[in-house]
Amino acid sequence: MQDKLEQVAETILEEANSILEYTFTFTKDISISFRGLLFVVVALIVTAFVLKLLRKFITRKIPPNDKVKFVSVFSYIRWVVFIAIFLVAMDASGVNVTAIFAASAVLLIGVGLALQTLFQDIISGIFILVDQSVHVGDIIELEGKVGRVLDIRLRTTRAVTIDNKVLVIPNHLYLTNILFNWTENGTQTRESVNVGVSYGSDVELVRSILLVAAAKHNKILKKPIPKVLFTDFADSSLNFKIIFTLNDSFETRFVQSDLRFEIDKKFRENGITIPFPQRDVHVFQQPL
Repeated sequence: MQDKLEQVAETILEEANSILEYTFTFTKDISISFRGLLFVVVALIVTAFVLKLLRKFITRKIPPNDKVKFVSVFSYIRWVVFIAIFLVAMDASGVNVTAIFAASAVLLIGVGLALQTLFQDIISGIFILVDQSVHVGDIIELEGKVGRVLDIRLRTTRAVTIDNKVLVIPNHLYLTNILFNWTENGTQTRESVNVGVSYGSDVELVRSILLVAAAKHNKILKKPIPKVLFTDFADSSLNFKIIFTLNDSFETRFVQSDLRFEIDKKFRENGITIPFPQRDVHVFQQPL
């Protein structure tokens, strides 16, 4: 009875060993046994478990905002580690990794070209997160488009415009274009309205009207106080600029519009005219 059990056990072991030694052949240079395949799978599972523990250990004392940024960066690092462990495990299982690269060289070149912009976006995203040149809530201007940053990811940055439209900005544009961060030095921004008046106008009265118009608006900060600049003696007008400070740059065009309405009203009441260019056209008729 014992001999029969030993014989059955040996048979099972031989069958299991034959299964483990079964080889999947893809080409004459590329093949892998079932044992090797199991080794690769186990290596990836262990790697995932270790990376998860490592992430929890590193982020346990990181502030919530920085934790989100680190997790975003870590998610891409994890894929790099997975690829490296996969290749090492394949090589340890007896797979000719060089042959795999040689067989897929054309495919890898095509994928590399296709992913070039993607990698540029990812690298730029890492620079943004590490350098912290842009934060959520900042108002930025890029390629003439202005928006308040809603979300910074590794590949894209989302921002909402003044018209409540969402901009999805590829991060590589930060490396190839000049970025204006309106709120890098705080939420306050300095804005202005330009106006021209006719020659002969009372310039002191013009300055007083501009300052009163700015002082009356509830969204213009009292400190720093608004200022009026006499900017130029132009061809047909005396040019002035009223400079004021806002706490929300998204309100700029609405505040500027309100000021223009108020300035036009006060100019009319005080007999101050806003000139427009005029040209005299002389027609000379040649004698017949």
